[in-house]
Amino acid sequence: MLTAGLSMMADNIEHVITYWFLWQAFHSPALVGFQVISHWLPFLLCSVWFGELAERHDCRRIIQIAQGLFAFVSVAWGVLFLTGTLTMWEACILLVLHGCAGALWGPAEQLMLHDFAEGRELPGAVRLNATFKSLGVLAGPIVGSALLLALGPAIGILVNVLFYLPMTLLMLRTPYTGHTRDGVVRRERLGPLRSLAVLRTVAGDRVLVAMIALGGLIAVGVGSSLQVAMPSLADALGAGDAGAAYGLLLFANGVGGVVGGVLLEATGVIRPSTRAAVVATFLFGVTTIVVATSPSFLVTVLALVIGGVANMASMTIGQAVVQLRAPVDQRGRVIGVYSMLTTGLRTGNGITLAVLGSLIGVTGTVLVGGGVLAVGAVVIAALIALATARRRAAG
Repeated sequence: MLTAGLSMMADNIEHVITYWFLWQAFHSPALVGFQVISHWLPFLLCSVWFGELAERHDCRRIIQIAQGLFAFVSVAWGVLFLTGTLTMWEACILLVLHGCAGALWGPAEQLMLHDFAEGRELPGAVRLNATFKSLGVLAGPIVGSALLLALGPAIGILVNVLFYLPMTLLMLRTPYTGHTRDGVVRRERLGPLRSLAVLRTVAGDRVLVAMIALGGLIAVGVGSSLQVAMPSLADALGAGDAGAAYGLLLFANGVGGVVGGVLLEATGVIRPSTRAAVVATFLFGVTTIVVATSPSFLVTVLALVIGGVANMASMTIGQAVVQLRAPVDQRGRVIGVYSMLTTGLRTGNGITLAVLGSLIGVTGTVLVGGGVLAVGAVVIAALIALATARRRAAG
């Protein structure tokens, strides 16, 4: 879990350094948009296939390939920065490869968690892993900025390669393969298109559908819009120095996830269930609305922290429930479906930001997203209650 946090920190360090360098080199708004799309689109297009690969192969090796691809991209950035030969098309290729590495890593990592922990311990393992990754997300911009200022973009991005090594080395030492506990390894090759047949399995389980729908709502409704809105929120709130306000808002947004993971794991008050996931998602929507409308800097900070806790609860409950309910022989692909819709749909959030943002502003788009999330959670809760009532009447 610590190694996952370091890798996630390295992922975010790369964003800090490369995004800064690319803007300085090209000043291209189109490239800025491509940075977002290239990061999330591989999750949307490839997650189910990568989940199927995790079912068939040793997950340790898949994780090492993903970490190696991350490291290769960092080395390539460093060499191109040092030689001053970076072109736009090379930048686009490296951005896509970086996104593919993240999509490849996800399903294999989740299968490893299922291997490490027994069923009753799995929710806690998911929460702890997500908490350490949230710490990585929180630390990434800080460490990335320090490397950029102290060493420059070329040397800084090359040093970043070191943070991918711990997880790579851990995979050499652990005896778990992602299939050790249940002993099920799928042998036949399905390919990207046939892997999508798992959608029928998911569609037949209303709990899985509810978890995926909630995660998809968060991805489309809020996604990355809170982070994008931070500069304009800081200016609008007028809390002294805009740079300091921006930093504090970013910190509050990140620390909520860390606090949420620690509290949920330490207290154990929230058990993984559909109801808990719905309530957490609704609360995340409400706090997002508060962030977009509050004139108070303090209230906004508190809403960001509470929203981070709610988002963490919804995400980790969804991941745990999906893993526990997925058929053993299709677990990788079911996790891939969950990743495809709960992470890949952030691509749609980027498009929404571009379209609505030009019409009603970024803050207005955040408000709409929060409202959609809150209303969507209520609708899903109503549909679940209706289905439960019908099942009891029929039984």
